[in-house]
Amino acid sequence: MAYRGDEEYDYLFKIVLIGDSGVGKSNLLSRFTRNEFSLESKSTIGVEFATRTITVDTKLIKAQIWDTAGQERYRAITSAYYRGAVGALLVYDITRHVTYENVVRWLKELKDHTDNNIVVMLVGNKSDLRHLRAVSTEDGQAFAERESLFFMETSALEATNVEIAFQHLLTQIYRVVSRKALDIGEELGSIPSQGQTVDVNTKESATNKKAGCCQT
Repeated sequence: MAYRGDEEYDYLFKIVLIGDSGVGKSNLLSRFTRNEFSLESKSTIGVEFATRTITVDTKLIKAQIWDTAGQERYRAITSAYYRGAVGALLVYDITRHVTYENVVRWLKELKDHTDNNIVVMLVGNKSDLRHLRAVSTEDGQAFAERESLFFMETSALEATNVEIAFQHLLTQIYRVVSRKALDIGEELGSIPSQGQTVDVNTKESATNKKAGCCQT
């Protein structure tokens, strides 16, 4: 078990938030890690990440969640942002169809910079704005199924499904890492430690990653 200050954890997982500017990535981060929401629509400036530790199967999982820090406005996200990531939330705004269309580009960039077996959840955010919906739940789910992604609609404003989305993503990463540990004959606790990258380069069947498990 690794320690940092007074905190202890068994696994440290780096998660990245990606998607167009203004889709609510920063508020998803603050809602999950601090249970806060800001109505101000200012873009993140500078590198930002936050952490939260949860329990999965008696193991303490520390999530280090990175926000794109406004770089997405300039198409300037660097490979360093993705380095070491074992999970991603790919976020679009259900009220702006163009943000959904751009998911294809974001997914390609993610795959170009990360391991093939990174665990990805497609998130349709701002589900509280039902009267302004421009992307149907069915369209989001269908895309996720085609690409073997998990899928969920969330509202950072109303705190709807935010906790569930992150919890499910972290649980799936843990399962991938646990299977690999068993496959190579290592003890589960020996895979991660403080500051180390967790490798999820193991074969994950698409049937285990279908969107239906997480639909709203």
